[in-house]
Amino acid sequence: METVELKLIARIESAFQEKFGIPRQSGLAPSLTARIVFEPEFRNPDALRGIEGFSHLWLIWQFSKAVRADWSPTVRPPRLGGNTRVGVFASRSPFRPNAIGLSCVKLEAVERDPVCGPVLIVSGADLLDGTPIFDIKPYLPYADSVPQAVGGFAPSAPAPSLTVEAGDGVLSPLPERLQTALLDVLALDPRPSYQDDPDRIYGMRFAGFEVRFRVAGHTLRVLSVSRAN
Repeated sequence: METVELKLIARIESAFQEKFGIPRQSGLAPSLTARIVFEPEFRNPDALRGIEGFSHLWLIWQFSKAVRADWSPTVRPPRLGGNTRVGVFASRSPFRPNAIGLSCVKLEAVERDPVCGPVLIVSGADLLDGTPIFDIKPYLPYADSVPQAVGGFAPSAPAPSLTVEAGDGVLSPLPERLQTALLDVLALDPRPSYQDDPDRIYGMRFAGFEVRFRVAGHTLRVLSVSRAN
């Protein structure tokens, strides 16, 4: 079997420390910000010259927690309830012959870190903290946006499906800048699509905190937010 070597150019630093809770596509939680930190070999500012002129970027990355030796020709997309099978190449499933992901993110800023060199601040990323990034390309509106495109079984972005409630002070352990991002993520309903148990308490790691919540009907109630051990 022919193999191709890919160079790791960067890793992302995000609030997601486990797969549970990550939005199922990029851009669904635009209040989320993350940092793209380049590997030492690629910390040359010249490699980013002109990037500020683009509002959005494509990230080509690895589903680092989904790498496996074998693969299946069919998968069960969450969008179809997790029970209907479609072809792996007709899906965005992480379980692919090559565990490669593609995400469009908004470029918020280019910062100069005294230790890490140039760092990209992006929003709307759907990547696990530490995810390897293989390439970054500018988003070109005239080429990358196709208004008449047909979206198959996912014709439109899923709207936030839950109303999120949190009692007074429940979110206070979180820095204020992260509170809105957490609420946006929870509103997307992070539960597996086949689960609907109003008595079940879910736990999610987010930005170094353990978030516990329960869902009844269309309401998600945050029960507690505490520092993760």
